[in-house]
Amino acid sequence: MSNNNKSNSSEGKCPEKNKTILEQLFNEHAPGLVRFLARKTRNQEDAEDIAQGAFLRIQKLENLDKLDNPRAYLYQTASNLAIDQLRRAKLHRGYLQSETPTAPEIEESSGNYVDQATPERLLSAKEELVQIEETISDLPFKARQAFLLHRTKGLAYSDIAKEMGVSVSSVEKYILLALRQCHQALKH
Repeated sequence: MSNNNKSNSSEGKCPEKNKTILEQLFNEHAPGLVRFLARKTRNQEDAEDIAQGAFLRIQKLENLDKLDNPRAYLYQTASNLAIDQLRRAKLHRGYLQSETPTAPEIEESSGNYVDQATPERLLSAKEELVQIEETISDLPFKARQAFLLHRTKGLAYSDIAKEMGVSVSSVEKYILLALRQCHQALKH
């Protein structure tokens, strides 16, 4: 009977051992990890979010004590997460730049900058706004929610992801869908 108790107590120690290793990693390396990520991302908030994501990933590991170098694993995980985020941000910026008219395109479509406030231009802008509002209201719920949280409340993608309970990449997809739909609505 005492063997069963030993077996049960040793099974219970593995999560406790992981918790101790994770706490030690956090206490010893969190500030340095955030500084490392801030240099990579050039954004303190993103660095903190990525560091948190790296710790969460490590927390999900079954046997932290089996890692040869937990610190190296932590930094590699965080570095991979940062690279993923930077790639997504670059793709997003590229898409937005390709969809945003340049000054010559604006000039061509409106004649010149001085004429932009004409009654015709104001009426056209109001019609476009109605088209955009209709397009947004026709979006799938999650795409509409992500888009409005970003555009009206100015929330970062990571904050939207937390609020909606989805991944950051899902938020990016929702917002890109909304932007594409709005762009299509204005083309017609």
